[in-house]
Amino acid sequence: MIGNVGPKGQVTKWVGLAAGIWVQALAGNGNVFAHYSTALKNVLQINQVQLNNLGVAKDFGENVGLLAGGLCNLLPTWVILLIGALECFFGYGIVWLVMSEHIAPLPYWQMCVVLCMASNSMTWLNTAVLVTSMRNFQQNRGTVVGIIKGFIGLSGAIFTQFYVTLMTDNPTALVLFVALGPSLVCLTVMYFIRPVTTPDGAPPYYDPKEHSGFVFIHVVCISLAVYLFVSTLSENVIVFTPLVARTMLAVLVIFLSAPFLVPAKFLFDKRTWKAVNHREHSYSYDALLPPGVHEPLLKPTGNNGHASKSKAAAAAAGDDGDMPVSTGGIPPPPSRDRYRIEPVASQSDLSYDSDRSKHERASFMCLAPNNPDIEGDADDSTLLAVGEGALRRRRKGPHRGEDFTLSEAMVKADFWLLFLTYFCGVGTGTTVSNNMGQIGLSQGYADVTMFVSLFSVWNFLGRLGAGSLSEHYVRSSAIPRTVWLLVAQAVMIVAHLLLATALPGSLFLGSMLLGCSFGVHIAIMVPVASELFGLANFGVIYNFITIGMPIGSMLFSGVLAGYIYDREVEKQKGGNGVMEKEIVASFLNNSYHLMSEEAEETACIGAHCFRTTFIIMAGVMVFGMLANLLLTYRIWPVYKSMYQNSRPNSSAALNDGENGGSSPRSTRRDLH
Repeated sequence: MIGNVGPKGQVTKWVGLAAGIWVQALAGNGNVFAHYSTALKNVLQINQVQLNNLGVAKDFGENVGLLAGGLCNLLPTWVILLIGALECFFGYGIVWLVMSEHIAPLPYWQMCVVLCMASNSMTWLNTAVLVTSMRNFQQNRGTVVGIIKGFIGLSGAIFTQFYVTLMTDNPTALVLFVALGPSLVCLTVMYFIRPVTTPDGAPPYYDPKEHSGFVFIHVVCISLAVYLFVSTLSENVIVFTPLVARTMLAVLVIFLSAPFLVPAKFLFDKRTWKAVNHREHSYSYDALLPPGVHEPLLKPTGNNGHASKSKAAAAAAGDDGDMPVSTGGIPPPPSRDRYRIEPVASQSDLSYDSDRSKHERASFMCLAPNNPDIEGDADDSTLLAVGEGALRRRRKGPHRGEDFTLSEAMVKADFWLLFLTYFCGVGTGTTVSNNMGQIGLSQGYADVTMFVSLFSVWNFLGRLGAGSLSEHYVRSSAIPRTVWLLVAQAVMIVAHLLLATALPGSLFLGSMLLGCSFGVHIAIMVPVASELFGLANFGVIYNFITIGMPIGSMLFSGVLAGYIYDREVEKQKGGNGVMEKEIVASFLNNSYHLMSEEAEETACIGAHCFRTTFIIMAGVMVFGMLANLLLTYRIWPVYKSMYQNSRPNSSAALNDGENGGSSPRSTRRDLH
């Protein structure tokens, strides 16, 4: 860890974020499954249910990251990244050997294991980058999550650009690129992704210029998304020459490199160094001492004296363990205080003879060493109050906003409501993403490259927008982030019903709406989990919640969509489906001659192939929306308490401005 709170720390964490963007841009290897799934299906000679179950195995691999989450607090970040790089290389390397027929196709269950291992690399890469970045930018966690998770969503479109430019639509070559690309990038940048910590007890350094850095990265991200969106649509209208295609790919690489300009600005900006040196000097304990005194009797706390205020606020908050102490926009640090003061008698009743008080204190101290709930530094008044019953024992366990372990979080209703909301949204969204190839074929599109890119680009925009929008309103108005998730769920319901109609253009619009809504689910879940359950064990808690994605994929894709699709194929074989193919082909002005006879035998053509699946998934989203409504109702007062002092016009902010910025932001507190 880098124990530097000055400009070096600023440069280190911004370089880590820029390097993390490169890792995340290539970490979403599972997003390209639709590109090679049909080719893999033909090589393995399997049906749609079996193909969907391969997709489920892939989803389990890329979302079951409990091991990565548990080890992220024990191993250095570079080790976590190295494990992910090796998994990616060996997993997708084996898939490439099978698809290129260098080796005979493996048994079906072994292919499931290989795909699970290959896609599991994403959990290691994602955990390393996400946890490190959130701890480095604790005061902008929503924004950071939107950026980091956004690039995983965008990776599908990035892989597609390499695919159509360099690989001439060769799915086997794409799998080889997926095996090599992320692994080489990880080995190159893993040294730069590392946490920046502050000395124990020192105020965390916060540079207001961080805002401008995030604004610049957002401009780059939005420009990149627009560029990919326009290029994706253009490639389906205009046939580019190889030179133009490679130039467009070079522009993509320039966009991905642009975030490195932010740490360069911090590195070469002399004013930043002077301002930080002045601030660090004003924080030193020696500077606070009067002349001739070499050591203070009471050193100031790391939170500039606000810890005692927070404890006082906690004492007055009552016994509601679900209401956190307001800490000005950042959830409070871990606290295991087991007692609080409550008036239980009049003042006269609490007056004691001095000899009696001393005797009771001595008796109580004899018991203190064996009582884990009594802090060793408790003062006389606290010990006497406990002995007389003036302090009542609190309910054991952390409160919302404090650091939970996984077992402590799992007994909370909020945890399971968040899990259920996430399960419904990403489970149905992943089903559409995994079956995009077959959905496109059923509606008359032999090439679904464009729809994969559209889903990916709008997935990125949903993650980026939800992260920034929720961060703005949670700090300005204390509106819970889950409110924006409600909007996304409503949009996803409309998208499922739209895709069920299979009207002209419905796949275009449906891909964009579903991609955006899917991205919002990812971007909102992460900061909500960290705010409610803390950052100390965030890696494990986050990776447990993400298990909802493969479970949803297994139920909605492997069981529901696959079964209905194969049933419709059997029905179609009975009537040959010739008339329906002609109707769909003429209706969408598309041709099926690009499909091989072997692929055509197992393909379902027409709106009926997925209509029932989409309608059922729309109903599932209604259920998820109800769960989210209940969660929002429960945590709304929590967010008000958590962020009530983080308004821009608060007196604390004004006082900070009057002091010339020489003191830390009084409304900010470090979580560790």
